[in-house]
Formats: sequence, structure tokens, C-alpha cells
Amino acid sequence: MSYDSEKSKNMMDEKSKKLAELGSILAKNQFTYKIQEKTTKEYWEKRIQELKKYDETSLAYYNEIQNMMNLINKGEAQTYLLYISKFRQLSTDLIKIMEKIKENPSIIDSKDKQQSLWSKGVKKKILEISTNCVDHEKHMNSIFRKFYETNIKKISE
Repeated sequence: MSYDSEKSKNMMDEKSKKLAELGSILAKNQFTYKIQEKTTKEYWEKRIQELKKYDETSLAYYNEIQNMMNLINKGEAQTYLLYISKFRQLSTDLIKIMEKIKENPSIIDSKDKQQSLWSKGVKKKILEISTNCVDHEKHMNSIFRKFYETNIKKISE
């Protein structure tokens, strides 16, 4: 094995370990985007904090993936960086809408027959954004799995 290929393998191994560490943190976190109709300010405050914590670890995870990709294919790595940016924007939007709900938690209650159009709009928006977050993360993970299978696996073997 040449010096460069040994160096690449070592760098990939190092990045893989870091990625595994972050992945296990995310798995332990057990965050879910599922929206529940809880009508207490405390619930929404806790939910926002959970999302912020998850978002921080997820961004570190996805940035590590992007760094790994950058070692092999800068073009694909740059494209992945755009996906990370979109992930961050979706998370920010979700936090903003959760803040609105925290200030007036009754708007999430579907049993409230007196809901205004604004309340219905907020509820529709949070469901839409949370679904987009899940779908976007699935897409990002599938991109990495494909990249791993076609590029990284060869180096690691």
C-alpha cells in the first residue's frame, strides 16, 4: 500500500470513528419530529430545548459526513453542504414555529372548535415543517449511504 493510500485510509478511519460517536449520541437522544397536541408552555419549552440539542449534534454529524466526502470528492461534498444548509434552515423554521406555539399552546389543540384561521395555519405549518425535516434527513442519509458504498467502502477495506 502506498503512503498516500495508507494516509487516506487512516484519515477515513479517524473520521469514521468520529461519525460513529456522533451517531451513537443521536441514537441515544431518540429525538422525534412527531408533533403532539400538548397544550402546556412547559412541554413546548422542553421540546424546543430537545430540538436545539438534537440540531446541534445533527449538524456536527452531517458536517463530519461532509468533511469525509470532501476528502474523496469535493464536488459531491459541496452539494452535500447545500443539504446541510437546508437542514439548518428547516430546523430554524421549526424552532420559530414552536416558539409561537409555546407562547400560546392552546393553538395546537385540535379539540378546540373555536380555533382561528391563524391557529389553524400555525398548526398546519408545524406539521408541514416537521414532515419536511424528516424527509430531508432521510434524503441526506440516503445520499451518504450511496456515497459510502461507492467510495468510502473501497478505501476502508
